[in-house]
Amino acid sequence: MGVVLIVGGAPGLGQLAVERFRAAGDDVLLVDENAPARGLDEADARGGFAFVQGDLLDPSLAPLAATRAVENFGSIDTLLVTASLGTGAPLADWTPDLWDRSVGINLKMPFFFAQAAAPHLAVSANPCILFLSSTASLRGQAGAHGFQAAKAGLSGLVRSLAAELGPQGVRVNALLPGWIDTPFNNSFWEAQPQPVAARAAMDGRIPLRRHGAPNEVVETILFLASPAGAYISGTALVVDGGFTAV
Repeated sequence: MGVVLIVGGAPGLGQLAVERFRAAGDDVLLVDENAPARGLDEADARGGFAFVQGDLLDPSLAPLAATRAVENFGSIDTLLVTASLGTGAPLADWTPDLWDRSVGINLKMPFFFAQAAAPHLAVSANPCILFLSSTASLRGQAGAHGFQAAKAGLSGLVRSLAAELGPQGVRVNALLPGWIDTPFNNSFWEAQPQPVAARAAMDGRIPLRRHGAPNEVVETILFLASPAGAYISGTALVVDGGFTAV
């Protein structure tokens, strides 16, 4: 069992990760801008779960969350950042505020949570940092400028953190999900003229001919956070059914 600090627990991968880590016996401190999804708050009654609410771009939130995790559970063994912001707009419509929020949530925020957690991870027997990125960092998509730039930057951040924290035993990785069946992608499909046909066409381009299931990503997260992933660091692991390979 370990202590997991999870940033982002909205319905989808973040919520499922909380549930799976708790089911495995890990203590979890969840950080999010919104109250926990229904069911997660009930875990508090069983112990081993705590929640910190705040603005993810508030510079005081990461140190506060790291301190709270150690106060509640004694350590931090895994930092998992799942929070993402998939803002999209034509080039002419991007404003400085839109850019700053997109890059802030997708790149700046993960860095400062890693900074806050690093001293605690350095004394763990199984320390791990995991960032949830996207195959958008590997492929171009019109309008997704801030999101794609930030996710590409996240891959670079993984490499620099792996280089600096590796001598302390801390491994750092990113997961790059492709088309996963979560609410995060709903707005994209709803914006298509024919959503059902558009999704079917996309599935036809994926070698495995389907969207991924959320648990297929979360099981990979649990593997990388476990001792079985002890020699994997500095990498961006693609989980996309072969989409970016063809």
